[in-house]
Amino acid sequence: MLKDYAHLFREDPELAEPARRISDLAQDIVEFVDQIGLPAVVQHPALKVAYHAACSLQHGQKITAAPMRLLAAAGFDVRDIPEGHLCCGSAGTYNILQSDIASRLLERKLENIDRTGADVIAAGNIGCLTQIASGSRRPIVHTIELLDWATGGPKPEGLADV
Repeated sequence: MLKDYAHLFREDPELAEPARRISDLAQDIVEFVDQIGLPAVVQHPALKVAYHAACSLQHGQKITAAPMRLLAAAGFDVRDIPEGHLCCGSAGTYNILQSDIASRLLERKLENIDRTGADVIAAGNIGCLTQIASGSRRPIVHTIELLDWATGGPKPEGLADV
């Protein structure tokens, strides 16, 4: 939303310039890490990771390559999810307001994740993390948690059994 401030306030004589500055500064954490560079990898967890590209990232912010590139650089075996452009069914409140359709989207997403043979699922959106976790047998963690772990941070709680 912050990235859209410049557009939203473009005609407001008082707020247009401050909104543009905010938009210029706003970044997803993966964009920031990609910009500054991944810290040195200290451990190479041998995990196959299915990366779920949240709609808010891939469609809204046009962030597509950086998460997978960073995960691969950290030593993870990154797996493309077939039909990765499709929503998991969360979409903000979509899973509440359109639960039948959201359930079908989730089922389709989980079937596609199963095809990857991944050990763990990574995503960068809390709605997606919650939605996918509600039906998955695999652990799901935020992309940054995996990058942090590979660069010396703690093992993500969700990976206790992996």
